[in-house]
Amino acid sequence: MKWIMFIIFAAASLLGVFLLTTQLPDKPVDEAASLPPGTSLLKVEASSDFVYDQKEYHVKTGDKVILKLVNKSGVHGLAIPELNIDLQGDKLEQEVTFDKPGTYELHCSVMCGVGHADMKSVIIVG
Repeated sequence: MKWIMFIIFAAASLLGVFLLTTQLPDKPVDEAASLPPGTSLLKVEASSDFVYDQKEYHVKTGDKVILKLVNKSGVHGLAIPELNIDLQGDKLEQEVTFDKPGTYELHCSVMCGVGHADMKSVIIVG
């Protein structure tokens, strides 16, 4: 009986070590490290509760930015009509130079559900 318990314990331990070493999530990647010099990353995260992760985003006038939409849950878009930006589908990032100061409204450009009309935020360039 002791041998059977020892074998079960050893097998469970080996299985646990295997799962710990192979099923761990990948280390986070610093996306900004691969950007060209003078370019920054502005990541906007959207979720199924019809909100962007921030009420407002800030960039400096003249900044060259990779604007990237990340759908945390649900399928959403990001549009800033005055700047000809519409991120959706397979185009979820765009390089933008914010050369005019001001406040630009961004909204969801994909009909994503009942809260779609209120899914808005702003980018403040100054």
